[in-house]
Amino acid sequence: MTDLSNEDKLILLQHAISKYEDENTLLEKLKAVLPQKDIDRGIATLIGTQRVRRIGPDVLQNNISHIGELPEIPLHIKEIIDTL
Repeated sequence: MTDLSNEDKLILLQHAISKYEDENTLLEKLKAVLPQKDIDRGIATLIGTQRVRRIGPDVLQNNISHIGELPEIPLHIKEIIDTL
C-alpha cells in the first residue's frame, strides 16, 4: 500500500464513514488499510474539526450541514474506498 498523507487519511475516513456509519463495522473494514492508531487519531481529528459527529455510542456521521459536501476523492484513494 502506498503511504497516505494525513489529509488523504482524513478523506478516506470521511468516505468510509459515509459508507459504514456503524463504528464497529467501520473499524473492521479499515483495519486492513490503516493502523488502529491512525484510525483513532483520524476519527478524533474529524470530530474535533466538526467534519464528523458522533450520534449515540457507536454511530459516526459526516457533518454535512457543517462542511457542505464530502471532499473530492483522489484516484489513489478511490481504489481503497471501492474495496472496503
